[in-house]
Amino acid sequence: MKHGREAVILFIGLFLVWVLITWSVQPQELLTGAALVLVLTLFMRPVYPLLEGIRPGITPLFSMVAYIFIFIWQLILANIDVAKRVLSPSLPINPGIVKVKTGLKSPLAKVMLTSSITLTPGTLSLNVQDDEIFIHWIDVKGNDVESASKAIVAVFEQGLKGVVE
Repeated sequence: MKHGREAVILFIGLFLVWVLITWSVQPQELLTGAALVLVLTLFMRPVYPLLEGIRPGITPLFSMVAYIFIFIWQLILANIDVAKRVLSPSLPINPGIVKVKTGLKSPLAKVMLTSSITLTPGTLSLNVQDDEIFIHWIDVKGNDVESASKAIVAVFEQGLKGVVE
């Protein structure tokens, strides 16, 4: 099997989610969960190449939990910013498309980064080309790639490096 490691990681991850959702260690529920997760793992074969960037272990797991808190904090800040702009029309709104650079290499890391950016109010990921991401931003402060990358990408990127790279 070409992607055996990815299949095992996916199976274990999905099975842990099953156990957390059912919150039961009854043998029949564990067997049902294992069977369903096995079928799901087999159907997800086209996704295996995307999972190559995952680092299994305790440290990446803690990094993922930390990243979730980073994302939630950025989500709160962005929501407050957009709410201020909506409630006070005098605030400057300068929408536009900016190009940012990322140091992330794995496809999974880039997917997680662009998803985090898109889920944060005020930004929308449009396109990814190699190490460049084009983002629609509610308040473009300049065309400098470095400053835009620092403002939008840097916080998410640092958290993701511990998870997938």
